[in-house]
Amino acid sequence: MEPPRSFDHTPALTPERIPRAVREAARRLAADPGSGYVYDPALAASRARELRGALPDWARVYFAVKSNGFGEVLAHLAEAVDGFETASLHEARSALTHLRDSAGGHRGRPIAVSGPGKSPEMLAGLTRLRAESGAEVVVNAESELELYRASAAAEAAGTVLPVTLRVNPERVPVRGALAMGGTPSPFGLPEPLVDGAVRTALSLPGLDLIGFHVHAVSGNTDAVAHAAYVRWCLEWARRTADAHGVDLRVVDVGGGLGVPFEEEDEAFDVKGFGAALAELPDPGVEVVFEPGRWIAAPAGWYAARVTDIKSAYGLDFAVVRGGINHFQLPTSWEIRHNFAVVAEPSWPEGMPRPRVDGASVTISGELCTPEDVLARDVRVEALRAGDTLVFPNAGAYGHEFAMPAFLAHPSAPRVSVDSSEPV
Repeated sequence: MEPPRSFDHTPALTPERIPRAVREAARRLAADPGSGYVYDPALAASRARELRGALPDWARVYFAVKSNGFGEVLAHLAEAVDGFETASLHEARSALTHLRDSAGGHRGRPIAVSGPGKSPEMLAGLTRLRAESGAEVVVNAESELELYRASAAAEAAGTVLPVTLRVNPERVPVRGALAMGGTPSPFGLPEPLVDGAVRTALSLPGLDLIGFHVHAVSGNTDAVAHAAYVRWCLEWARRTADAHGVDLRVVDVGGGLGVPFEEEDEAFDVKGFGAALAELPDPGVEVVFEPGRWIAAPAGWYAARVTDIKSAYGLDFAVVRGGINHFQLPTSWEIRHNFAVVAEPSWPEGMPRPRVDGASVTISGELCTPEDVLARDVRVEALRAGDTLVFPNAGAYGHEFAMPAFLAHPSAPRVSVDSSEPV
């Protein structure tokens, strides 16, 4: 794990970039217990509706629960999406609960289940969940052994389990920040093995092969390229299904819609993406999109109190209450994740208050490892111990993607606000 790339003295964001309600909630979290997440569940739901409204009628929008499993976020999204994508039995049960409690109910809104290593216990739990609740649980199978295990679990539960085959294609004609196809990977079936897996799936009594899953790119901000990728997925799925007599009903093209983390990055053109897809012929199947980051990232902020300012051999460091035990994404992805400084006027009388003015700082966490770095070489006008740092675009793969057990510091609390209030 490498520290995030240097900001090369890029200025910190201005506080005005953070909605007022978020700033206030961030200051409260920074005061006690010292750090945490602020979410706007309504904003996440609004983004899901925006995406769904831009896409053709044959498209379906699921939300990837792995990106943000906070209950209030899922409750709002259950009113806005066509289904949920999950990667564990716990996530599947949570998704079912929120769909069931929503105005539309859970009938007709599937719960897709992904993951490269589904255990027999997990598959048994999923089939029982389907049999007992009537939920439409669809397993994205990722190996031939998994197909046999899924069929055995379905037979034991007295049901038939709908499955798609997740494919790792040999060549993926798309640009993206993280290519997940055409490379050695534990995810999905390499394309040369697909024919045999299709025959196996069609022969097993507990399975209903309904289509294919191709999640081959992540973090893509090029809408034109992503539309071309969807076209390719549809053509590949139709060609493969026809070759084997598969009753093709679903093509899951994964998520992969990126968000801009840096000022110079372009936002994903949702309307342009929808317009490009509208030019495609009706595929005659449900085409599933399962974004997490694009829906949830802008609806969340990570806040942390600066506990100390230190200088060492010509470099300035701000140490925060928190770090990668709460917010590991910048370090794991080696991305430059900027922040805003929210000043805190109060300070204990008689206590020295270190500060840095007009200089670049590196933001370090409280863990006993040099990898605990959230941002490097960000220029601040003024930063003092006791101030609050607020990182936007933290609503996806933040809380869920951290390492809270190391050193056993308190976990990051999560609160909800309405960020649409005036600044």
